[in-house]
Amino acid sequence: MMMPKRSMIKKKKPSSVASKSNKSPELADFIAKRDYSGAVALLDFQRQAGDESDDTLKWLAYACVHSGDFRKALEMYELLEKESEDPPEELPLWKACCYFYLGEYSEAEASAKEGPKCSLQNRILMHTAHKQNDESALMQYHQSLTNSTDDQLSLAAVHYLRGHYTEATDIYKRLVLEHRDDIALNVYVAMCYYKLDYYDVSMELLGVYLPQHPDSAIAVNLKACNSFRLYNGKAAAAELKILADSGRNIEENDLIQHNLVVFKEGANALQVLPPLLDFIPEARLNLVIYYLNNNETQEAFKLLKSMEPSTPQEYILKGVVSASIGQSTGSNEHIKMAQQYFQLVGASASEADTIPGRQCMASCFFLLKQFDDVNIYMKSIKTYMANDDSFNWNHGIALAATKQYKEAEDALLLVQNETFRHEYCYLSWLARCYIQNGKPRDAWELYLKMDSSNESFNLLQLIANECYSTGAYFFSAKAFDVLERLDPDPEYWEGKRGACVGVFQQVIAGDERTDALAEIINLLHSNSNPQVEYLTQVMKKWCNEKGIDIM
Repeated sequence: MMMPKRSMIKKKKPSSVASKSNKSPELADFIAKRDYSGAVALLDFQRQAGDESDDTLKWLAYACVHSGDFRKALEMYELLEKESEDPPEELPLWKACCYFYLGEYSEAEASAKEGPKCSLQNRILMHTAHKQNDESALMQYHQSLTNSTDDQLSLAAVHYLRGHYTEATDIYKRLVLEHRDDIALNVYVAMCYYKLDYYDVSMELLGVYLPQHPDSAIAVNLKACNSFRLYNGKAAAAELKILADSGRNIEENDLIQHNLVVFKEGANALQVLPPLLDFIPEARLNLVIYYLNNNETQEAFKLLKSMEPSTPQEYILKGVVSASIGQSTGSNEHIKMAQQYFQLVGASASEADTIPGRQCMASCFFLLKQFDDVNIYMKSIKTYMANDDSFNWNHGIALAATKQYKEAEDALLLVQNETFRHEYCYLSWLARCYIQNGKPRDAWELYLKMDSSNESFNLLQLIANECYSTGAYFFSAKAFDVLERLDPDPEYWEGKRGACVGVFQQVIAGDERTDALAEIINLLHSNSNPQVEYLTQVMKKWCNEKGIDIM
């Protein structure tokens, strides 16, 4: 789930001295209410009336930054740089902030270096170093940070962006204690706890902020993400509807639109996600998930082919896609790659004891067909995955592979997804469990509900052989009979004959109902083999001797 990421680069406010001399009461009202779109409209009107003063440009740039129009803000700063007789010394730093938010990191770095040496410059350069994966520069600027609030906020943000959520949490919590009146800090702590899977704690922290700022898109979106994890997509979408009902235009918020796709199980994914691939990292991952859920494995593979994974989520998806490609094409190379991706996550210090980490180790052993190890990991997280269809399916197969058929049947029956329940892999394993658990009739019912196809033929073969091996001869005979009708292979006759004799022996021993013999005799007569007459005569003779009417 995509969460808002704050770069924590401080945007320089126009000088208070200058603003007092030029700003109108109307502008003051807009700024006080954080109505930056209104402020932009007013300032544009003033410019059209001929006001091109330095302060108008400063305030317009400031309002554009806060409304998210960084390109226009940059244009105002460039105009100020060109037209002003005395441009502010910090102007290159303000431009650098705009470049950064526009994703133009090399330009941000160059502009920042033209500005005065100060804490703001250091913060900008630290963030650009992070974005450009320049570890040595990042460490250099990191060492220059002070204990000031702005510097510590920036450091926490870098930790957050690098996935060091515990370290970020520690900094934010300390700042909360130092600045109790700044309740927005609770939102940052809540973001970290969300990333650490402490969704209930994240909700409690949001409860401090939202009563005073119920229209905060960031906070409401985070609450929706927590609701998605704690409850379901419907509850999450309801939180965002509250925001829309309050008058906020959520349709223009890319992050919220992205999350709505996730909450609504991929609805409108192909319309919403592709334009966001270069702006929201999670958009690519969620589009891959959409393709996987719709069996478009090749499309998923194309999206991830050139991506070098850097987060656990990215490694996991690369593993899932590689496994899907490997299983569908028989490629051992892709299967091996999937094993490696899963093991990297599952064996890592940060993920080893997490639910995703244990899932990865289970997946790795699953591909290696080491099902005893699979079950160890899956049983350890079973409580948390009780409603996950994919988990229950795979757990059921792993249990069945280790002959724990009762537990396997229970796990497979937990699967609710109708698509899953109609796949041959699912049906075949469930049928095997039914038969091994003494429920051959239930396995036969699975076959009867299938349409005629190669898969139904294969299921018949499984039922015939599994029932025979477990002594469920009646249903084995029925399955072999249908197979013989579909394909006159002599082996099917041999199987049917043996199963019919097995039923007869069970009737004699009192282990099978006597009326089963009537159906068995009819099954035998469907074949013209000379042995049929001898077998049916023996069965009828025994019935006559016992006074049993099978007609």
